[in-house]
Amino acid sequence: MADSNSMTDKPLLGMALMMGFCLIAPLADGLAKLVGDQIPLLQLIAARFALQAVCLVPFCLATGRSLRMARRETLLTGLRTALHILGIGMMFLSLRYLELADAIAIAFVMPFIMLLLGRFVLNEQVGPWRLGGCAVGFVGTLMVVQPSFAEVGAPALLPVGVALVFALFMLVTRLIAKALDPIAMQAVSGTMALGVLLPLMALSLGTGWAELEPRPMSTSLWTVVIVMGVLGMIGHLMMSWALRYAPAATLAPMQYLEIPFAALVGWVMFHDFPDGLALAGIGVVLAAGLFNVWREQQVQAAQRSNATPTV
Repeated sequence: MADSNSMTDKPLLGMALMMGFCLIAPLADGLAKLVGDQIPLLQLIAARFALQAVCLVPFCLATGRSLRMARRETLLTGLRTALHILGIGMMFLSLRYLELADAIAIAFVMPFIMLLLGRFVLNEQVGPWRLGGCAVGFVGTLMVVQPSFAEVGAPALLPVGVALVFALFMLVTRLIAKALDPIAMQAVSGTMALGVLLPLMALSLGTGWAELEPRPMSTSLWTVVIVMGVLGMIGHLMMSWALRYAPAATLAPMQYLEIPFAALVGWVMFHDFPDGLALAGIGVVLAAGLFNVWREQQVQAAQRSNATPTV
């Protein structure tokens, strides 16, 4: 376990790691959408966490990483795992109804939530420029929600729930990221998730509940699920490392960059591309996110010159 006092913030490194997450996450989501209507939801979530545990627990043991945690870190990791299960489940479900780029764009009410949580829970510095940029992004999110809601109804709001859950997930991650090795944390989290999901799958046998009862998968489905799980694991490792080095309020706007990558993945894999009001809303969300990234660079430059900018 690392000494939390020995780890200092490195915002640029944190932002680079978050960029990696933004590149990988839409591809993993695209694969989940590709097989989502062929695999029960509970089974798909369990496979995602099983791969995480199977890959990382042996790696931790082989490299001498301790999987033991203090009581506080154990409780927070349990909470983080529960949020992760809920968030991934809601996202996978939303992808059955929405285009990939639309689902991710709607979920980008999250940076606004993250800024508020960073300000009032973590006591991070959040000023009017950042709040203003995220407020504009929130308006763009509403522009994406409207046509999606008109087309599919209530499932269009699932990404809003994803945003709230993952905002809390990132907050909890930030609370323990400096005290725990990210690989060990993900290994323990994957094991905890399986401790919940496997009994649920066993209890659902014979119930006839389509989204809960497991069923056999073909080799091709297993291949897609394995790639999806590995990508998801790598992406969340990068996010955990990012939160180890930079404040949540700094990293939240970076995730806006998931949107153009999601649009590209959706176009390549499904020939889907947002149009009309949704496309305009995505443009607003992206512009707001890029503004916040630019503003963060200005703040960092001013701090290096001992200025006191309004953030």
